[in-house]
Amino acid sequence: MVDLMRLDRAASIDDLRAMARRRIPRFAFDLVDGGAESERNLRRNSAAFEEVELTPRYMRDVGQIDTGLRLFGQAFAAPFGMAPIGMLNAFWPGADVMLARLCKARNIPYTASSAASTPLETLAEAADGNGWFQLYVSSDADVTEGLVVRAETAGYPVMMVTADVPAAGKRDRDIRNRLAVPFRFTPDVVLQCALKPRWSLTSLRHGTPNVANYADLLQSATSYAEVQKTLITPGFTWDDLARLRDRWKGRLLVKGILHPQDALRCAEIGCDGIVVSNHGGRQVAFGPPTIEALPPIVRALGGQMTVLLDSGIRRGADLLRAKALGADFTLAGRALAFGVGAGGAAGAARAFEILELELVRALGQLGAARFADVGPDMLSTAVAQAAP
Repeated sequence: MVDLMRLDRAASIDDLRAMARRRIPRFAFDLVDGGAESERNLRRNSAAFEEVELTPRYMRDVGQIDTGLRLFGQAFAAPFGMAPIGMLNAFWPGADVMLARLCKARNIPYTASSAASTPLETLAEAADGNGWFQLYVSSDADVTEGLVVRAETAGYPVMMVTADVPAAGKRDRDIRNRLAVPFRFTPDVVLQCALKPRWSLTSLRHGTPNVANYADLLQSATSYAEVQKTLITPGFTWDDLARLRDRWKGRLLVKGILHPQDALRCAEIGCDGIVVSNHGGRQVAFGPPTIEALPPIVRALGGQMTVLLDSGIRRGADLLRAKALGADFTLAGRALAFGVGAGGAAGAARAFEILELELVRALGQLGAARFADVGPDMLSTAVAQAAP
C-alpha cells in the first residue's frame, strides 16, 4: 500500500530518490543509481546544469503558461520524455509498464529500451502511440534485424540507436554487488531482500526480472557485463548506421553524441535527430557533462536536425537551461525512475508532477509564457557566449 501523503511531502526528485533508497535493496538500487568507475560524470551531469544561469525578465504576462510542443509530427504536453533504462523492473517490479502508462496519461514520449525487463510489444501497447524504441546494435546481425522487425510490427514511429557503448562500462557498484543476470541469491542478496520486505514480496509476485527481448539468447549469461557484450558490438560503424537509416522507415535518432563532428556525420547520413548524451554517466567517467557538450554541437549543426539531450536532469529549470542552450527536447530517466522506486505508479506520477510544477514556475519566473519562447537571449551574460 502506497502512502500517498508521504509522496505528497516529496518536494524534489532528490526527495524521491531518498525514499526509493529506503525501499529498495542496495544491489537493485545501485543498478539504476550508479555510474561508471569513480562516478565523476554522474555527479558532473547534474552539477553542470546548476552552473547555467538564466536572466529573468519581468512585467510580462505569464498568467497562462504553455509547456507543450510538437516533435516529429506529434503534439506533446511537456518538453521532456522518458529516457530508456534497461532492467528497470529489477529496481521496482513492474516499473517498465508503470512508466509507459504514465507517459501515455501525461502525453509525453516513453522510450522502451531493448534491454528492458518487459517485451517491447507490451510496452508499445502500454504507451499506446507515445512509445519510441531504443536499439542496442547486437554483435549478431540477425538479432538486430529481429528487434527492428519487432519494433516495426509493434508500431513504434521513432527508433533511437544507442551509439555510445562500444565497450561495456565499468560500474564499480555492480561489481561490488556481484550483480548477475539472471540474479543469483547469494547470502548478502538474501539479507538485503529480507531488510526490504515490500520490494521482496512485490518481486515474488512479478517473478525474477530478466532482459525480456533477449530471453532465448541470454539463458546462459552469468553477469550483467556479459549481457551488455551480447547487446552491442565494438564494430558498429558509420556504414552500419547508414544501412540502418536505409532499413528503418520511421524517424531515426542516434543517442550518445558528444562531439560536433559526430553530430554532423549523423546529419549527412540522414538521421532525423541526435540525443546529446553520456549514458547518464554510466559508460565513461572521463567525458564532458552533456549540458557542456551541447552548445558546440548546436553551433555545428546550425539547425540541420532535431537535438535532444539527456543525462543529469533533476529540476524543471534544467529543461529551460537545455532549451536556452539549443536543445529542442530533453529526456529524463532516473528522475522518473526514482518516483517509481519511491511509490510505484503513484510515485512515478509524483515525479512527473514535481518536474512539471518546477517547469511551470520557472517559466513564469523567467518571464516566458511558452516553453517555445525560451532561447539563448535568456542566458546570463556569464554563459551567453557558450550559446549557439
